[in-house]
Amino acid sequence: MPADLAAAERFVLANARLLDRHRVAVLLHDAPVAPVLDALRAYRNPDGGFGHALEPDVRSPASEPSATLHALRVLAEIEALDDAMVPDAAAWLATIAEPDGGVPFLLPTAGDHPLAPFLKPSPGSSFLTFALAGALWHAGSNAPWLARATDWCWAELEDPAELHAYGVKCALEFLDAVPDEPRARATLERLRPMLEPDGSIPVRGGTADERLTPLVLSERPGLRSRALLTEAQIEADLDRLEQGQQDDGGWMFDWQDWSPGQAVESRGAVTVEALATLRAHGRW
Repeated sequence: MPADLAAAERFVLANARLLDRHRVAVLLHDAPVAPVLDALRAYRNPDGGFGHALEPDVRSPASEPSATLHALRVLAEIEALDDAMVPDAAAWLATIAEPDGGVPFLLPTAGDHPLAPFLKPSPGSSFLTFALAGALWHAGSNAPWLARATDWCWAELEDPAELHAYGVKCALEFLDAVPDEPRARATLERLRPMLEPDGSIPVRGGTADERLTPLVLSERPGLRSRALLTEAQIEADLDRLEQGQQDDGGWMFDWQDWSPGQAVESRGAVTVEALATLRAHGRW
């Protein structure tokens, strides 16, 4: 069955945070993007990074790599990567980067605030570097940190066998955007063995049903990463996504539900993302 857009909008208006209410207005009604930008700035810190539970599993008010990535993804969604928040975020990332150019998954301050039980602050460079570098390449950034981060990404992708599911997703975001297309396409083939026959990747250590599906791994038509997936896999996943709409109009996430605030905020975000994915593929 096609998605019920009216029910999805009612769910967002009844439950989601202000940012996602404005996002759904842009998506469904071509509303102005300025309110999305204004709402996003509320999560921004003076250092240029983003926090304040913009990433619902990380409740710290301080700037975090995951929240900053979430902000960059929202800016890409509304085609606002020319906003001044982007270079400011890149400058903040440079301040937390390791000597090798990578950025940590969580900063130490995250542990001082409510945090998903499956996460913990961890020093050293992390897979988020892939996605952050990809987002900045997508934005046409010339930030000095981006060159170091890109070197880190290429080095890690020489032997990607140890990447877990989310590492693969973030690596695909880098490979979709980095300018060196021949090298990116060749590197994509090193990731192919990690996909199961349906094009998904199970999340090791996650919930029983947690997996990254083709549309999570490669969200939009025309991306380089689509070379890893067949049209049949994409169509089957679109059917699954449509069928995943809940009776209340929203979509549910498959990772651990650990607090009421995290659950409602995550559901609002994934509902907007589901609608955006279905629209990009002509399902409404």
